Amino acid sequence: MGELSASQARRIALYAQGFGAARPTGRIDRRHLRRVLQHIGLIQIDSVNVLVRSQELPLFARLGAHPRSLIPDATADGELFEYWVHEACHVPVEQRPLYQWAMDGNPRWKSMRRFAAERPDLIDSVRERLRTDGPLIASDLAMRDRPKGQWWDWDDGKLALEHLFQSGEVAATRRPNDFGRVYDLAERVIPERILNLPAPTEHDAKKELLVLAAGYHGVGTAADLADYHRLAHTRSAIAELVEEGRLVATTVDGWKQTAFMHPDAHLPRWIRARALLSPFDPVVWFRDRAERLFDFHYRIEIYVPRPKRVFGYYVLPFLLGDRLVARVDLKADRSTGRLLVRGAYAEPGHDPDVIATSLIAELNEMAEWLGLTAGVEVGDRGDLAPVLRSAA
Repeated sequence: MGELSASQARRIALYAQGFGAARPTGRIDRRHLRRVLQHIGLIQIDSVNVLVRSQELPLFARLGAHPRSLIPDATADGELFEYWVHEACHVPVEQRPLYQWAMDGNPRWKSMRRFAAERPDLIDSVRERLRTDGPLIASDLAMRDRPKGQWWDWDDGKLALEHLFQSGEVAATRRPNDFGRVYDLAERVIPERILNLPAPTEHDAKKELLVLAAGYHGVGTAADLADYHRLAHTRSAIAELVEEGRLVATTVDGWKQTAFMHPDAHLPRWIRARALLSPFDPVVWFRDRAERLFDFHYRIEIYVPRPKRVFGYYVLPFLLGDRLVARVDLKADRSTGRLLVRGAYAEPGHDPDVIATSLIAELNEMAEWLGLTAGVEVGDRGDLAPVLRSAA
């Protein structure tokens, strides 16, 4: 395949991400979760719950309404594990050996390893406490040996647990009520067959992760592929993969950098998607890529002071067809059972009437899925709001 147009690159990317087929109808179960993970590979975790926790949204975007227990149940059954990948992520457990090099000495955690080297007695005592007492939460080990304001204000018990988690000795699940991590020895959480698998070298593991990233992206720059699993120093690995035929170098109209395709990347004739995307969905989580693919400038404004926010607190891009056509600031008002649209904004060049018809259908489906029985309420902010309110 020669130079790709921008439209072709978008369609390849969205097909790779699981938007090439209609959402399933009928009962949705673990098989559908597995299919989504074949397309996206991991699900980023975030604790903000103003709408719904972010890790549930990539499944809704691709499956529509589904049992909200899919991820916790798969984790409890040993199909998913949590680790620092893109960020904190749910990952298919079969991929765990690909991160052994990171567990052994990822440079991202040099200061954490220094802390552990300075406090081996603490690390040993926490490890033994886990062995004898079973699963622990950080507050079970509450201890303050340092001034506040360091290490995200973690106390030393939390630091020890996180070191053991990052080194792979400990695995973590999540509490359903406050979403805090529950730590236990990896051998009690990860299936034995996975723990016994041989681990590739760092170089070979990075090559496999880059190929996986190419499969999830369909087409992307070297920076896109490296960002998926937050890899550094990948130039030689990418060159080897091109020489081996496991990546295909190409160009995309308007992209300054060389693009790389997975050999099995598929170019569909069209994409007929309709989806609200989490701020942490792989389609948009790398902001430079979102601008190249969709001409969509996107920033998360959660941590921006209210007066300086442009679009709102928890803003989701709206995918329609193969374009990002709007963005909406959403909140689940659980006390009144309403899905609040606090702001709605059309992207330039897209018909507000066409957007509103599809967007209100998606919002209604989301409200029903979240049990917000009073339905959707559209506020005043944004140029799309009046049209969306009429459609509602």
